[in-house]
Amino acid sequence: MTFVTAIGLLAGTFTTIAFVPQVLKTWKSKSTKDVSLGTFLLFCTGVFLWLVYGLFNRDIPIIAANLVTFVLAATILWFKVKYK
Repeated sequence: MTFVTAIGLLAGTFTTIAFVPQVLKTWKSKSTKDVSLGTFLLFCTGVFLWLVYGLFNRDIPIIAANLVTFVLAATILWFKVKYK
């Protein structure tokens, strides 16, 4: 693994982990009143496009980080729709 790849993986890990507390809080409280539907729709779309970009470029840090981030952000989006 190159130094640059390690930096990418570390950056992806930190930015992805940042969503875990929000997912857990939303799941436990079953409240999404403070979550913007528009923001999360745009964010999920952007993360999905980054994932596609990473796949085309075979860039493991981009693929890994955006795959997990997409799952977490999409979970929050799903809670937003489910809990209204």
